[in-house]
Amino acid sequence: MIWLYLKMIFGPIKMRNDVKEIGKSVIELQIKALKKLKHSINDTFDKAVRAIGKCKSKIIICGVGKSGIIASKISATLSSIGTPSFSISASDCSHGDLGRITKNDIIILISNSGNTSELTNIIEYAKKNKILLIGIMSNRESNLYRSSNIKLLIPEVKESGFGIVPTSSTTVAMSIGDALAIALMKKNKFGKLDFKKYHPGGSLSTKLKTAGDIMYTKNKIPFVYENQFMRHALKILNSKKLGFVVVINLQGQNTGIFTDGDLKRLLQKKRNIGNLKIKSFMTKKPFVVEENSLASEVLIKMNKKKITSACVYRKGNKKKIVGVLHIHSLLKNSR
Repeated sequence: MIWLYLKMIFGPIKMRNDVKEIGKSVIELQIKALKKLKHSINDTFDKAVRAIGKCKSKIIICGVGKSGIIASKISATLSSIGTPSFSISASDCSHGDLGRITKNDIIILISNSGNTSELTNIIEYAKKNKILLIGIMSNRESNLYRSSNIKLLIPEVKESGFGIVPTSSTTVAMSIGDALAIALMKKNKFGKLDFKKYHPGGSLSTKLKTAGDIMYTKNKIPFVYENQFMRHALKILNSKKLGFVVVINLQGQNTGIFTDGDLKRLLQKKRNIGNLKIKSFMTKKPFVVEENSLASEVLIKMNKKKITSACVYRKGNKKKIVGVLHIHSLLKNSR
């Protein structure tokens, strides 16, 4: 009875521990596979990146089964960094979809064995039409290896699940695709603002909003001339309701800023301020940011400086203010 009682208690615990160990072993195998992949990167990888970078048409990616799913993911990543790409079904290529591929395209075929029969027609089509073929495979003796113009040989790796379930090999194939995409992105000097063009929606778009996207512009900017009296400046301060005015000279150049905080401090010293000129009390070096600055980064800087406003300029002319920011707008657009 005691033995049965202990089995009932400790049996499930052991099973849970076994499941956790299995999970860890799968991940460990994939870590080892990725390390092998890292050490296999050579000049051929650089050649592939350069070829894709020079392509003036599309990158067509194809695989069968799990490799087909990976092809779709790599294609989507390339498109998101400004390299036109789409994935195609190997079976559909045998029924008319080869017509979607032109001579100026590049074909990337993914097959761990390199001998996937469904890819034969695509390989022959590439040869016949002299289309650059990049092969991703682990078998030097395969048809895909022999036929590829650029051979991205990935290491043979140990699979989980009796050694036959595509796990480590799919991770390696996915990673080589990501590596190609990010290397290409760096080579093309593809920046955050470029990335933003292809991601206008969702949380990524929010993270990539710039000062120019959310700034107040044109007649919403509370401009006052530096030689104007405080009574006029206060009217602008009250009507625009931003808590500050931007001070400019007759040439339209920014010379300072005057905030409601400045007003409170001034009133503690003087009561009759209406006939005083604003240039005598403005802050002469306001916080300015370039319009392509990321809004999230501007918010961090403003919090560090403990200020609530910023002037926005266009690249190359810091004195010409094209917009203004209030911390409330930045907070609203950071959610």
